[in-house]
Amino acid sequence: MMKREPALSALDWPHIIESIDARGFAVTPPLLDQATCRSLRRLYDDEARFRKRVVMARQSYGQGEYQYFANPLPDTVEALRQACYPPLATLANRWEEALGRPPSFPDSLDRYLAQCHEAGQCRPTPLMLRYGPGDYNRLHQDLYGPLHFPLQMAVLLSQPNTGEDGGEFEGGEFVLTEQRARVQSRVQVVPLKQGQAVIFCVNQRPARGSRGVHRVTMRHGVSELRSGERFTLGIIFHDAA
Repeated sequence: MMKREPALSALDWPHIIESIDARGFAVTPPLLDQATCRSLRRLYDDEARFRKRVVMARQSYGQGEYQYFANPLPDTVEALRQACYPPLATLANRWEEALGRPPSFPDSLDRYLAQCHEAGQCRPTPLMLRYGPGDYNRLHQDLYGPLHFPLQMAVLLSQPNTGEDGGEFEGGEFVLTEQRARVQSRVQVVPLKQGQAVIFCVNQRPARGSRGVHRVTMRHGVSELRSGERFTLGIIFHDAA
């Protein structure tokens, strides 16, 4: 089951929003306990729970594979998606205004998904990724259509080897890059523990500089896994065309 302490409702959203504003991402306390992580991982072999499987090497996305969940989503996935959308929508609308666009994100996920479906984006996008030794994910953006929510989440479902215990994998670090005009790219490695989530910018975010607000373009990926097996739950808020 979903970890009760700290519950989603008790997350320090002002601190999370402040971190995303400043760096383009935030790391949460553990949201899922070990039993829930293992339960979700077991779903990966149940073809009936997924609508599509992607082998990354075939598309030059990297190595490894992932599957998109079919509707209805697992209860834990649906709960994460529903609970995290409203506070992030407030930030997303503020970003829209800062970038010179009208706020367009409603205050509930159901209303936002209705907009996606009216635009022909009807396929669910939450997914699970599986990496083995030598696998990696190239830098990319998860857009899927003209409508896209500017933030998403990735929850680590496996236990990394931190040196204190055996763990389940080594390597496979979550990586973010940001590109500002006339400046070389900045790279950030985001360490996660099992059950923790990173919430991050999907595409572009505003940042304030000496000449006012400018756009920062972000991409994300996963470095090469050195050993073991790594599962990640991806929570994307817009549906796909």
